Amino acid sequence: MPDRPSPRPAALRRIPLAIAAVLIGAAVGSAVVYGIGGLKRHASGDSACRPAVDLAQKLAPLAHGEVAALTMATAPLRLPDLAFEDAEGKPKKLSDWRGRTVLVNLWATWCVPCRKEMPALEGLQTQLGGPDFEVVAVNIDTRDPEKPKNFLKDANLTRLGYYSDQKAKVFQDLKGIGRALGMPTSVLVDGQGCEIATIAGPAEWASDDAVKLIKAAMKPVAAGL
Repeated sequence: MPDRPSPRPAALRRIPLAIAAVLIGAAVGSAVVYGIGGLKRHASGDSACRPAVDLAQKLAPLAHGEVAALTMATAPLRLPDLAFEDAEGKPKKLSDWRGRTVLVNLWATWCVPCRKEMPALEGLQTQLGGPDFEVVAVNIDTRDPEKPKNFLKDANLTRLGYYSDQKAKVFQDLKGIGRALGMPTSVLVDGQGCEIATIAGPAEWASDDAVKLIKAAMKPVAAGL
């Protein structure tokens, strides 16, 4: 009878495959662990924004009535350094308002709720605008640059500064961090550029409810904290 082929070479061939499988499994496991760790690190946010979260929780009882739709910050989040232009076409960035509490608002003339909200933003700026607070309303009309200017003029809205971004990148930047789901969008930001609260949709910003909340948000800035 012919000799049987020895099983030894086949077994030996399987050893490198088994080793490779173990190594691949270890690599995948490491990647998963690293990925989870990365997500946890990302979720922790910017530690410098922790005071804004603490402030948001203190302000939460004031988010009622006309500002009940505000979503208070629950995790540290520094906003992107939003870039836009002023009325003279000069470049501006959100960081230009460091040290001040800011209500960033995105609006457009094609947005009916935005147009209805503008007088309330004007009223808030009239009441509280100053060295510690400003309404920064950024227009994102992408076609006729004169249309939003004429709208403000015709509505006699003279206390709001005019800021614009004809590429609407500010909307995309906020959308990228989940803070612009529609129009109008407003984000209350502390003096370090950190989120205190966000609202999707209009609000009666000149109401007693809104003014009381904004005043409370301004206290750390006024105290130099």
